[in-house]
Amino acid sequence: MTIENPLLSPPPSASSPAFGLPAFGALKAEHYRPAFEAGMVENLAEIARIAENPSPPDFENTIAALERSGRLLARVGGVFWNLSATDSTPELQEIEREMSGALARHENEILLNAALFARVDALHARRDALALTAEQARVLELTHKRFLRAGAKLDETAKRRMAEISERLATLTTSFAQNVLADEADYLLLLEESDLDGLSEDFRASAAQVAQERGAPGKYGVTLARSSVEIFLQSSTRRDLRETAFRAWASRGENGGATDNRALIAEILRLREERARLNGFANFAAYKLDDTMAKTPKAVRELLDRVWAPALAAAKAERDDLQALAERDGANVAIDAADWRHYAERVRKERYDLDQAEMRPYFRLDRMIAAAFHVAERLFGLSFVEVEGLDLYHPSVRAFDVRDATGEHVALFLGDYFARPSKRGGAWMSEFRGQENLDERIRPIVVNVLNFSRAPDGAPTLLSLDDARTLFHEFGHALHGMLSDVTYPLVAGTSVARDFVELPSQLYEHWLLEPEILRAYARHAETGAPMPEELLERIQKSRHFNQGFASVEFCASAYVDLDLHESAIDESFDALRFERESLARISMPEEIVMRHRTPHFTHVFAGDGYSAGYYSYLWAETLDADAYEAFLEAGDPFAPDIAERLRRHIYAAGGTRDPAEAYVAFRGRMPNVDALLRQRGFAR
Repeated sequence: MTIENPLLSPPPSASSPAFGLPAFGALKAEHYRPAFEAGMVENLAEIARIAENPSPPDFENTIAALERSGRLLARVGGVFWNLSATDSTPELQEIEREMSGALARHENEILLNAALFARVDALHARRDALALTAEQARVLELTHKRFLRAGAKLDETAKRRMAEISERLATLTTSFAQNVLADEADYLLLLEESDLDGLSEDFRASAAQVAQERGAPGKYGVTLARSSVEIFLQSSTRRDLRETAFRAWASRGENGGATDNRALIAEILRLREERARLNGFANFAAYKLDDTMAKTPKAVRELLDRVWAPALAAAKAERDDLQALAERDGANVAIDAADWRHYAERVRKERYDLDQAEMRPYFRLDRMIAAAFHVAERLFGLSFVEVEGLDLYHPSVRAFDVRDATGEHVALFLGDYFARPSKRGGAWMSEFRGQENLDERIRPIVVNVLNFSRAPDGAPTLLSLDDARTLFHEFGHALHGMLSDVTYPLVAGTSVARDFVELPSQLYEHWLLEPEILRAYARHAETGAPMPEELLERIQKSRHFNQGFASVEFCASAYVDLDLHESAIDESFDALRFERESLARISMPEEIVMRHRTPHFTHVFAGDGYSAGYYSYLWAETLDADAYEAFLEAGDPFAPDIAERLRRHIYAAGGTRDPAEAYVAFRGRMPNVDALLRQRGFAR
């Protein structure tokens, strides 16, 4: 008996009432392996037809044909990898481990196909004579580079080794991510009523619901979701409990046993270094950065050094303020990493009369979602109409039909906002379907995934200011995917250089704190009253508060990432010792911990995306600080002409041009670091 597989059925029409969504309700774990296998078989048949085409290579029969290939496999992967990150199960994790290696092997078969590369290489050699459009020329260039970086020009022995490395890395990085998820999902700090001093009523309610869901009714649960543990660290007056929670948070991935990541890190680093050397680079950082705006590790270090010195000075002054407050309290403590957030919140309260408990009622989740939508309407003419009754992958996910100013459908946007044990930690944007205009106009299905602590049923979910900023950040990524308007999938949406991809997201954060937006959307969760003007002013005045700490914890992670990928890794490598030595070289304050410590640094080790590239957020901040100043110079945060340039050259353009060219097309020039230093309060 043949079991019908919804993943292998013809894809639903994007214009259907269901927007072409996958049939989530019909999916079972056993559907994925056969669907992946069918997708790979079909894709290899497509590749064979391209590689063995007797006609001379041209753009249409080679590059465009490659762009059309693999659609079934992409569709299956788009469903599986999204759901394995948001609703993981032991069955899905087993498939994830198996398929990560199989897909790496499959990709190698394509990228190391000599006949296929010969066609691509021949086209690239005569690219100037092909009369290509600018986008086609870019797609040809990027396709050729992709083959080269995979080892297409190496001898057969080196090609085989490159394939082995790619397959092994896919398995290792999948295991790394699953280990971090396991450490996060397994942890629960259970509290009694007597342990709740300092915690707000809404946090207590959320913590009670967490405990109830974990089988401990009548108690209160703190998880390792950032929106849970950070608020606990800020608010709790119990130093012993803060230390317990912080220790668990900081030691994910290094607790021994099956989920310990230290051995994986060493092997990942050795294999990455070997891959780089096979490609002729001195180390993996040089290999990885060759394909970015920064280009070299030297350029990255120069940027980090420009920020590190003023950040370190500011952090030391902040530490002294925290210590002085503790001493005024009569607390016989030396401020350490588990104390910082708590005393920083108290200094914020003392200096600006601000605390999280006062601000959170004004940052209600549904109001912040509406605020993010409103900014997109003002800047880009978009509207968001919630769609009920769709078959979505989780009951808490919301769906919105995104339309332009003429009412035409632009994208389907999914919002998955709440933490759950099956969901990977952090926040991200992804796609179930990407945009392209190759054979027809295909509009994307974009999802934002966050990990907010959900309020009990009937109560509003309240966010911290940092949570609201994260929501705007990820929605900026979503807009980058939704507004994409290019022909070829290779350059659609967020398919840009890693140190450029954070520009649309970080830039979008600026509008959260625009007074006009706060006045309209920051309304009290219970009374509906707008945020008082004097509170709004205090928030504006506190923009630079604790920026030394924030900059130091970020830059430390970026330095360690770069050090790891510039170093030769031998059999004696110890990840924790390396981390300590790397931090000692930059005089890391003992009271601050890296934002992402090495054993749970998923940006770097749960895949290849930000490896040797965590600096990208800072690089993009140089761009976003300067880009927002264009609106400030115009005297209007929604200046129509600037917004139109922003849409055309940044949000809609994908990777159709070199990122530096794209930025200059928007701004008229490249930025320097001064705008970033001003944004962080380190310069005027």
